[in-house]
Amino acid sequence: MSGSWIWAGRGMKPYRSKTASPQMKVLLYLGALAGEAGQRFEAMVDRGGPLGELVQWADLSACLTILGHNLTFSTSQRQLHRLIGAAPGQGSCPIQRPLTFDLIYTDYHGLAHLHRAMGLAFQHYQCRFRILDSFGTEPAFNLASYAHLHGYKTLWGSWGLQPRQYMTMFPHTPDNSFLGFVGEDAVKTKDEFQPESYKKDNIAVIYGKQEYMWQGKSDYLEVISQKLEIHATVYQPPGRASSLPSFIKNHGLLTQENFLQLLRRAKVFVGLGFPYEGPAPVEAVALGCMFLQPRFDPPHSSHNDGFYKGKPTTRQITSQHPYAERFVGKPFVWTVDVTNGTDVREAVESILKTQVRPFTPPEFTCVGMLERMRRYVTQQNFCGNSTAVWDPEPVLTVLLGPLGQSCVDVCWRSALTCDPALFHRLNTPDTFTRIGLGCSSTVQEVNHLFPSYSPWGRLCGLQQEPLLFSCAGLDSSHRRLCPCRSHHE
Repeated sequence: MSGSWIWAGRGMKPYRSKTASPQMKVLLYLGALAGEAGQRFEAMVDRGGPLGELVQWADLSACLTILGHNLTFSTSQRQLHRLIGAAPGQGSCPIQRPLTFDLIYTDYHGLAHLHRAMGLAFQHYQCRFRILDSFGTEPAFNLASYAHLHGYKTLWGSWGLQPRQYMTMFPHTPDNSFLGFVGEDAVKTKDEFQPESYKKDNIAVIYGKQEYMWQGKSDYLEVISQKLEIHATVYQPPGRASSLPSFIKNHGLLTQENFLQLLRRAKVFVGLGFPYEGPAPVEAVALGCMFLQPRFDPPHSSHNDGFYKGKPTTRQITSQHPYAERFVGKPFVWTVDVTNGTDVREAVESILKTQVRPFTPPEFTCVGMLERMRRYVTQQNFCGNSTAVWDPEPVLTVLLGPLGQSCVDVCWRSALTCDPALFHRLNTPDTFTRIGLGCSSTVQEVNHLFPSYSPWGRLCGLQQEPLLFSCAGLDSSHRRLCPCRSHHE
């Protein structure tokens, strides 16, 4: 993808010169590839294991390089100790010299490694950390004391960072920073997308590289097979018979180049329900495929799904890829009840009658990710007393939500976005008065649902702990007071 990155980088230069930022010394420490966890991860790569996180790390490093920063990349705990000047032994001694990196990008595994290596210095330098966190960490799970008292303690979370230090794969909640990635083939010349050079065959490619993902999906796939030839890229262990339906043409694991060639021919990319929220559907749509995926009713969450159990989020997952369902939608994304053969058949028939051009949401292009990263590096400062607010500060729209709705949804329903950096501007008794609420009493508490209004007793609640300002928080007995702004500010 170097050609696409170079093209995007050249387009950035005139803009960069106006707002030149100093070169930063940046450490990228991929904890998931370090130590025993790294060996397990690496062993799975050739067997259809997950690669989405590696896509994101690759694109992050490309962005930071093009933006002119000085990068060190490490996947070794021993090297990490040398790079940060860790004291010998396993004690809590602080590092032996001032930290030489302005920013450290890592993941949850790496955060634990840093905590052990830095000892007492960890808290002093944690404002420089940025955590790649695919599924997000909501504020209620982030503050250890609060999480422990209110049932939000999980294996992940409880680090007490600023919520925007967590950087997600998709824009799950504005409480975290949306890092994203770049869809392969997202930047092409117009000539390459002429209809005659982008003809589609009547084939479907299935999203799922391991056999267990296919369990219980035979009826769903059989309906699709009546209209389309079905291709798979499932890892097949040597000497073991395939358990895939006989009408499936399995290519085995393909190189990325060959996989993209297959998608270029395909009319539709078919989701099986798992893996959740990966990059592949965005890349398929960027190659002119439509994405057919299962709807989840009831939604999947940490309460009813083993994959999300223990993850620091309360999100309700309504489909295999909620971002694609909500923000891309038809004609590119079709979400169906896969247990209803009629629903599936009608969707496939509609897809066959539909022509789409390759489409990439701007946020998943090289230019989109470069712009976003430039903004984060120059404007997000979590050290000292300053809070990260965009410059110029956006226009605040205060909205009072209905019972049981998060500020993410309250703002979204008014075509706005919740901005947690603006909570401090409405966290005052005057705000309730301005929007016409008469409070019988006003309390200030440590509560991730505050600021909010409870109609029982006309109780107005203000937030006492800034780390708990939460766009994602919701509860059936509170009407959230929400800081909304335009998407484009």
